[in-house]
Amino acid sequence: MFSAAAVVASCAGFVLIGALQALYGPAIPAFRAEFGLSPSGAGLGLSAHFIGGVAGVLLFDRLFGRLGNRQILASSYVLMALGAAGVALAPSWPLALTAALLAGLGFGGIDYGLNQLFAVGFGRRSTAMLNILNAHFGVGAILGPALIGVVGSAHYPAVFLGFALANLPLLLCLRGVRDRTPPTTAPKSGSDAGALGRSLGSVLAVFVTLYVLHVGIEAGVGGWEPTHLETVGFTAGVAATATSVYWLMMTVGRFLAAPLALRFSAQSIITVSCAGMTVCLLLATVPGLAPYAYAGVGLFIAPIFPTGLPWLSEAAPRARRAGAVVIAASMAGGVAAGPVLGKAIEWSGVRAVPLLLCGLSALCLAATLWLIRATRTR
Repeated sequence: MFSAAAVVASCAGFVLIGALQALYGPAIPAFRAEFGLSPSGAGLGLSAHFIGGVAGVLLFDRLFGRLGNRQILASSYVLMALGAAGVALAPSWPLALTAALLAGLGFGGIDYGLNQLFAVGFGRRSTAMLNILNAHFGVGAILGPALIGVVGSAHYPAVFLGFALANLPLLLCLRGVRDRTPPTTAPKSGSDAGALGRSLGSVLAVFVTLYVLHVGIEAGVGGWEPTHLETVGFTAGVAATATSVYWLMMTVGRFLAAPLALRFSAQSIITVSCAGMTVCLLLATVPGLAPYAYAGVGLFIAPIFPTGLPWLSEAAPRARRAGAVVIAASMAGGVAAGPVLGKAIEWSGVRAVPLLLCGLSALCLAATLWLIRATRTR
């Protein structure tokens, strides 16, 4: 499916989509100053990006198989570049939100398109390659805010414009992507037999649940770890550093999972990840251990998203849109996590953050064990 140059370009593309998603937060002070926005109004930029992302996944899934892979990816890169340039140059906030929506549309196409192609394009190495691909998303998420920090949020237009231009050279590498995906045949393995023994709809529903919950945990830790650490006695500087370490460990975890995926099954990796994540969140209730426990959460949660996609392809080989459904659901989970978790914290208090997330993690583990039974070889 990919030449060596196309693999490198795909990883660079994931660095760029990771950076784009992470640029909106650090740019909020400049958005507020330039357009006279409230904090919630400025936060709509990221919401527009995610709404565009979900729409991009669903739209390009409709086009997948009808258009060539190169055309889908090229359109996504162009849309993302135009949207990023629009955010930089927009004279009003409504136009900036429209541009963010457009950038999100391209973001969703790249996220879905490359994940889908990597899931089927490398044979038994697909899980390892998906972990490497998604690790580069984390690299971008770390570099994006760092770049804003260096140049200052007031210069966000230059950063967004530079990002838009960085998309364009990747178009030249699309020649190395196979334009048509080989037709998927239902495997004769026990995964297929087990899936057919249960309702395909039930299997897909539990996969969606797993993805929504784990992305909710990912966003919940990233959003609430600093507040929780300050509440239990750490300084703001320590809390911010610990949160950066959490995101760093997520990136490291995906690189580490790549060689493990060549030796262990996706089911085993995700089971260990969910169990480890649950234990770490339980340990985070101990104030002195909390920063280290959150770093452990980042390490264990890292492989779940990329490792689950090949398992899903095996478990539901006849559900062509299954990948699009779970990727779109994961984005929706990221959007919903903030207000839902925020309301739960209003009721229980900030100190309950790790316990609330631990409950979600236990549900992830239960969903994984159910899926193992549902897709087991007869």
